[in-house]
Amino acid sequence: MTTLSQVLNGLKKEGYTVDFNLEDNCLVCHGDSLQISPNEFLVDKHYRFEGMSDPGDAAVVYAISSARHGVKGTLVNGYGISSEALSAEMVQALRENPAFPATPAATADPAKKSNEATV
Repeated sequence: MTTLSQVLNGLKKEGYTVDFNLEDNCLVCHGDSLQISPNEFLVDKHYRFEGMSDPGDAAVVYAISSARHGVKGTLVNGYGISSEALSAEMVQALRENPAFPATPAATADPAKKSNEATV
């Protein structure tokens, strides 16, 4: 079983060290007050976690890079009922970059629900 914290630790080892926060029309890094617009970043990969018994436990971890700002980081967001209200531009930007190939975990059976990460 892969947990949210294991995914975040693995991504940190891959250089995704910035902790992004989500605004309706940009990503924010409070450490240096950096704001990144939807056209300034790419989602390199994402991991979805589904709560086994509580739909409120559903979350998505995004691995995000911005060549313009020279940063890589992660964003953790709820989905479904706990998702944030976002602009259409931000919703489109949070879709994974099609230039990156899917990892083997992406072909896992989507009907199997657990706290494991799905890509």
